[in-house]
Amino acid sequence: MRGRPHGKILPALLLAAPLYAQQNPSPMVEHTRDHLRLEEQTVPGRREKLELGTLFIPAALEGSAEIPLLFFFHGGDWLPQLAGARNHMAVITVQVGGVSETYGKLFEDPNRFFAMIREAEAKSGRKFDRVYLGGWSAGCGAVRQILRSADSYARVEGALLIDGIHTDYIDGKPGPLESKIDTSNLEIWLKLARDAMASKKRAIVTHSEIFPGTFASTTETADWLAAQLRLHPTAILKWGPMGMQELSEVRVGRFLLLGYAGNSAPDHVDQLHSLPIMLRWLRSSTGP
Repeated sequence: MRGRPHGKILPALLLAAPLYAQQNPSPMVEHTRDHLRLEEQTVPGRREKLELGTLFIPAALEGSAEIPLLFFFHGGDWLPQLAGARNHMAVITVQVGGVSETYGKLFEDPNRFFAMIREAEAKSGRKFDRVYLGGWSAGCGAVRQILRSADSYARVEGALLIDGIHTDYIDGKPGPLESKIDTSNLEIWLKLARDAMASKKRAIVTHSEIFPGTFASTTETADWLAAQLRLHPTAILKWGPMGMQELSEVRVGRFLLLGYAGNSAPDHVDQLHSLPIMLRWLRSSTGP
């Protein structure tokens, strides 16, 4: 399918500005590269409504006593469920819309994360032996807030952060060259990355070239992370999943940082539709 964002995913972009101000909409839509899309489908399995979100257990895992669990934020239901089925994982999907701060507020009480796990285990009659977190765009705000709790951080095996690590500009606007960014929202990512580099956790961070204008882009935050970690992403040019063009990467231990081309809404959605492949990378500690 050529160059068209999925109809049920793109509207979420209009609510996806991750912090306090709505982003400046990109005037760009390029038509040279295909923007491939997964076909929407209802994957066979068991679905249970939770107090917050929906639990999905793929049909192939029904006989398993202990299975891995993925929390995924801001990706709808069917696509994360498809990714979970392809990677033999149960999934809790949470889609509330809004900005990153909206997702973060869901977990201001650190007990809520564990309560959700207990509720999912009670309704499914199974134990979840390994827990992973994932977020796309504004959904990364929930991942950030969960990881800020030491107990929650210890419970999480790894995290997949798809084009969604943002923060504010210190002066409220970008600089002419290198902007000053508020790093208080980035410290937990630094901790996660260091632990993944030491193979204590697993982490994948991706970014695009989208420039929101009213808050720091995922490129700026990725550059900050790399600088703090003293990593030097390698400039490359090769095809990525779903027809994306990969521009840079760096891998140390179980930490992987990937940069992709594109500064428009379809490029942002490309990364979400790559979730099944990226989730496989996360679990196997491999990459492109």
